[in-house]
Amino acid sequence: MIFIVDFDGTLATEDTVDKLLEQHADPAWRELEADWLEGRIDALECMQNQISLVRAGRTVLAGFFESIRLDPHFPDFYRYVSDFASLAIVSDGLDQTIHHTLKRDGLADLPVFANRLRSFGTDQLDLSFPHRRSDCAAGNGVCKCAVAKRLATQHGGPVVLIGDGKSDACLAARADVVFAKSSLITHCQAAGIAHTPFNDFGDVLRTVQAWETGERLSANA
Repeated sequence: MIFIVDFDGTLATEDTVDKLLEQHADPAWRELEADWLEGRIDALECMQNQISLVRAGRTVLAGFFESIRLDPHFPDFYRYVSDFASLAIVSDGLDQTIHHTLKRDGLADLPVFANRLRSFGTDQLDLSFPHRRSDCAAGNGVCKCAVAKRLATQHGGPVVLIGDGKSDACLAARADVVFAKSSLITHCQAAGIAHTPFNDFGDVLRTVQAWETGERLSANA
């Protein structure tokens, strides 16, 4: 079993990309966001152009990374599923944000698949996309479907998605099990995708523990 865990708004308690843009980008980033939500541009083009509007030097970035908080229930969830499954953070967000917060919270061993953030000049940023696929149906910088397929081949399925938003929508239609929150719930309802709503990883942990209880009951029967 492989758990594919989104970062922004899922493992992190807020959308860290939006937070970076709100604090340190030209307000024109909101126009790009609207274009993406309305389907006029894809996610990759949106994020690349938005990040180019950010002005933040290394000291400012370090302070921003330190401000990010993870779901406090995640460590217990991770310890539990590690006994029988693999887990990866697969995000269409920023690798530096993810790596910094995982290391700070003692989770540096988790594999991360995300867009690569680079600083240049005194306060400018840009992005590269090591996990991009030209045939990605969602147009994301990280093709979550391709990453999930590769990880399932390496570690074995089924694939369990835990996500919250638009970047998870494509994989939600292909995953074996879906845990959804926020706008991903609305998408799953509209698309007829079976899913389990959750608020935090405490909810996910209780559901996964119930799977094992159900298996034991079936075996006893």
